[in-house]
Amino acid sequence: MTAVLVSGIPIGAGSPLVLIAGPCVVESEAFTVGHAVRLQEIAAEQGIPLIFKASFDKANRTSKQGHRGPGVSAGLAILAAVKAKTGLPILTDVHLPDQCAEVATVADVLQIPAFLCRQTDLLEAAGATGRVVNIKKGQFLAAEDMQFARDKAAGASGVLLTERGTTFGYRDLVVDYRSLGILRRFAPVVFDGTHSVQKPGAAGGSTGGDRTLVPPLVRAAVAVGVDAIFLEVHPDPDRAPSDGPNSLDYQGLIRVLGEAKAIRAALGT
Repeated sequence: MTAVLVSGIPIGAGSPLVLIAGPCVVESEAFTVGHAVRLQEIAAEQGIPLIFKASFDKANRTSKQGHRGPGVSAGLAILAAVKAKTGLPILTDVHLPDQCAEVATVADVLQIPAFLCRQTDLLEAAGATGRVVNIKKGQFLAAEDMQFARDKAAGASGVLLTERGTTFGYRDLVVDYRSLGILRRFAPVVFDGTHSVQKPGAAGGSTGGDRTLVPPLVRAAVAVGVDAIFLEVHPDPDRAPSDGPNSLDYQGLIRVLGEAKAIRAALGT
């Protein structure tokens, strides 16, 4: 497996563990830039490369009343301000093929949401930008089938595959850790520790979750073997406009990173 480079950060092929982290959704410019600065400080203290993530639009809300974000133009302007202030690589979601070229003017990684991981036109458009494409494995999809999603993003400078749990009943997810090894046959693997603890639609028209389960799931994933971890982080998760129940605060992030480093060191990876 060849490492994928994101603004000079190698992911995979025996490279150091990479952190992809940020809030679920872009908020104000002052908040988002300040948050990115704090995450950069934490990552530097832990010695872990960071890619900043935030979505300009959450188009798959449970309810029409769910918070979506500022939209493409305003969201990209804020993400550009983050990049100008911090120099961090940026990851954000795309939902439509005609968004891809514009998003690629700011984002270093175009992310395909799990529900859209089979959408051929979207995958092809994301790959055609020449940016790295991160494809989240659908909650409904076998790990083996992600090789075909990867192939649809031909033209990308690299593809990452993300495990984020599989539907288990109607309002729960379970992580099958066998999937990590299967996905790693096809591309470097990211483990999404915060979306894996979601409880879809379980919070009365919005998605619930249990952030206390994030640390053990991440420990297990790092022990099995992953190339990056994806964590949604908010300074005050209970007040986050989106995905607060499964987001970590700063102290939670520091704890998870420390445990991940210790496991990697014990395994000699």
